[in-house]
Amino acid sequence: MGERGDSITRTSGVNLWRAGCGESRTSGSEGGPGRPTEGDLGTAPRSDPYTKLRGPDRGVWFDCYVIIDIFSRYVVGWMVATTETAELAEELINAAVVAQGVEKGTLTIHADRGTSMASKGVAELLSDLGVGRTHSRPHVSNDNPYSEAVNKTLKYCPAFPERFGSIEDARAFCQVFFDYYNHEHRHSGIGLHTAASVHYGTAATIRSQRAKTLDAAYAANPTSFRGRRPEPPKLPTVAWINDPNEEVTQKTS
Repeated sequence: MGERGDSITRTSGVNLWRAGCGESRTSGSEGGPGRPTEGDLGTAPRSDPYTKLRGPDRGVWFDCYVIIDIFSRYVVGWMVATTETAELAEELINAAVVAQGVEKGTLTIHADRGTSMASKGVAELLSDLGVGRTHSRPHVSNDNPYSEAVNKTLKYCPAFPERFGSIEDARAFCQVFFDYYNHEHRHSGIGLHTAASVHYGTAATIRSQRAKTLDAAYAANPTSFRGRRPEPPKLPTVAWINDPNEEVTQKTS
């Protein structure tokens, strides 16, 4: 990313992106047309938040761009820059798509309607990459829980500072944080697995091992479980941004 922004992308393991991309402002939450994501589904939405980090002086802010797979919660790319531009958005998206080995026609990126993500340059890049795109609903800024979650986890981290002394400090902090978020943080929405485990396909094996441990504990002392055989949390099978089935239910109820 040169001097404009730094990012992290990981290239090993499963290369299919199974959820979509969206950009968010300040709070890190944007939504849009519902698109499903299932374990055997190639095309679906993914989430790309952009949020502000307070700099060393009054009025100084850094922009943190993040691309997250909404199915696995895995952050596939990020950068911290001094401004928001279409060129930076293009650079980050291209780097993430290439690093993840995304094949044409297998990914949809979900974004807000901001100038950078709605720019002609980004539209042409996505077309060249064979990546679909959707945008948030007009005048709605807080309906993407995946973007909201990653930004809230970032800013509620006990080590998160009131201000960053420099852009280098912000980048160094984000590098440590996103590595933790991907490889150590246990996400309740994905069965208390790490994002990396779900993203790279090891979660099912880990869940099986957890089940064996619980079975052994139950066999040794069933009364501790009140006669109910324990099971590990289930893995996700689908991820939505604005599930249309829920919207229909709300309208008819």
